[in-house]
Order: sequence, then structure tokens, then C-alpha cells
Amino acid sequence: MLHTGDWHLGRIFHGRHLIEDQVYVLDQFVRLVGDTKPDVVLLAGDVYDRSVPPTEAVKLLDEVLSRVIRDYRVQVVMIAGNHDSPERLEFAQRLLASQGLHVTGVPGEGSGPLVLYDAYGPVYFCPIPYAEPPVVRERMGTPEAVDHELAMAVLLRRLTSSIPPGGRTVIVTHAFVAGGEQSESERPLSVGKAGTVSSSHFQPFQYTALGHLHRPQEAGAEHIRYAGSLLKYSFSEASHHKSVTLVEMDAAGRTSCELIPLTPRRDVRCLTGYLQEILAGTHQAGNREDYLMVTLLDTGAILDAMGRLREVYPNTLHIERPYLAAAGDLRRPSGDHRRVDEKALFASFYEQVTASALSPEEEKVFGEIMEELWRQEREVGE
Repeated sequence: MLHTGDWHLGRIFHGRHLIEDQVYVLDQFVRLVGDTKPDVVLLAGDVYDRSVPPTEAVKLLDEVLSRVIRDYRVQVVMIAGNHDSPERLEFAQRLLASQGLHVTGVPGEGSGPLVLYDAYGPVYFCPIPYAEPPVVRERMGTPEAVDHELAMAVLLRRLTSSIPPGGRTVIVTHAFVAGGEQSESERPLSVGKAGTVSSSHFQPFQYTALGHLHRPQEAGAEHIRYAGSLLKYSFSEASHHKSVTLVEMDAAGRTSCELIPLTPRRDVRCLTGYLQEILAGTHQAGNREDYLMVTLLDTGAILDAMGRLREVYPNTLHIERPYLAAAGDLRRPSGDHRRVDEKALFASFYEQVTASALSPEEEKVFGEIMEELWRQEREVGE
């Protein structure tokens, strides 16, 4: 089994359309399918980045799935995530299933698990797409499904009731398993902890292919795993190593996992330093075309920092100036600001913005500037 998920086709990252980056890495994925020749690809939700995806994203999915199924004769099990439109994703699902594409968008549909065969016999695949608890309650007639934890229990019970004892089982689902490591690019499933489910739901099964969290990771056991996202979709993911998971299952249902890395066209990186050092590139390695967040340590004024950075690193997307944000929120000056001279007023403002007092040298420079402004004002008046 080749486990992947969270493709987020059509994603926009700080104003940049990522479709070319997704085409690049998905070409690697398709070639990997040809090299590994799995029995099945498991695509665990968030196929698209939004419920109404752009045309380019739909065309890309069509091309990738056509190559996997038609060229390599590999079946695909695909479910909807919280970013997908369930009804749109599962359009023509019965017709597509006959060609090897098994799509589940709306939970609770179908009479039981999908059964695929290998050299040792049947394997029972239970696709459980993302679903809000109210949807589960309505579709399944189960008023007890008041949160994600209980909704998952209802869906698992319904899907697995017809599996014979000792059968090898695989769960494909899109959920937030408690204890998993989040990143900034994942949309919360609910407020607080009500959106999480326990890994204990999946312990009895031979393998659980999870989607939703973007870092490849175990979720309570080696056979319960997130494959992670296709690409880095936030700067909080800069340290992640994106991959897909190749899963081998033997006759007894024992599984082993291998993470196969994916190489992006452009990496997502965070640079920290002084502007001149970063422009010179003396202490940073990497592709100048990478998507960058730059943290500048300079304390003085910088004219058009973004423009200067983009001359060298054209995909600089965000700049942070911790020196200017160190003091937190601004406060009104104490007393009546109309009775405070310019020097004291500016010193108060400077301390709030930079979290440090004006040095004697800075006070001198400020005084000289004010003297020059007053001189110009007098000359105009004369």
C-alpha cells in the first residue's frame, strides 16, 4: 500500500499559486507508483484545498489518477477531508469503482467495507471520510454521536460489523488523533479538544492510513500513521521532511512501513540574520527560488526591505522585525501629551515600540533633526 494524503490541490500560499509546485511533486509520486508497484494507493483526504477547487486543480487530479490507474493498473482508495466537498468528490463513484477508483465522500454510504485481494487473500478496507458529528447523527440515525470521538465509534462499528473474525483490515480516515503534532496550515476541526479522536479506535486494525495532520508521524502506534501533506503549506512546516508511506502487509496482517521522501521544486525556508548578510548569502545554503520567511535582526530603519530581498530571493513572502515588535502593545503617554515636549514624547513612543530607551547618541541625533526642522519652519515663516 502507498499511503498519502493532504494534497490540497489548488493551494495559495501567501498569495502564490502552488499548482506548478504540485505538478512537479506529483510527477514524482506517479513515477514512484511505477517503481514500487503497490496493490493500492490510499489517499486520505483533503485532496483539494477548498470545496470548489480551481479548474487547474481538477485537471491535475484527473491526470494523476488516470496515470496511476490506467498506466500502472493500480487501484486507488480516496476519501474526502474537511477541505473537500464530499458530494463533488464522489461524483460518478459507482462508475469509477469499476475502473479501480474507489471514492467515498459522504459517510455511511455503502453496505460495508471494500474488499481487495493480494496473494494471501482478502483485505478489508474501511474508508471513513471526514464528517461533522451532526451529519453522522442525521445520516446514521445515531443521536449519541455528539462529538468526533463518538461519531468515529459509530462509523467504525457500522463498517466493520460484516468483517469476518481474523480478517485483515485497513482503515482510511481523515481525523485529528489526540496527541498528534499540528502545524499552522491545518484548519481546526472544532473548538478546543472536541474535534479529536482517540487512537484506541484504531488499535485492533492492521493499518490505519490517516489524513489531516501535515507532519508524517505515528499516532499512538507504528501501524497508525499520518503520511503528512504533499508539500510544506506553512512556515511552521519548514523543518518537516515530506514523504509518502510504503506499507507492506504479510499473510498474518503484520505491517512494516517505509517513508519515501518527496523533493519539492521549491523548498519552504526561514532565514534569520541581518539584511546585508542575507543579501550576500554568506551564511545560508539553499535555492534562491525557495519560498522564504525572513526575520531581520537590524535595529535601524530599512528602506524597501521586501523589494531588496526579492531582487536576490524572488519568492520572499514574509518579513518579520522582532526588534520593532518587542514591546508589545502601545500605550497612551502618561499625562497630557499636549504638555510634553517633542523629545519626551518621542522617547516614550520609541521605548514602547523597541522595548529599550533612547541612548544618548540617539537623543543627540533626534535633537539635531528637530533643530533642523524648526530652522526650516522659521525660514518659511520669514
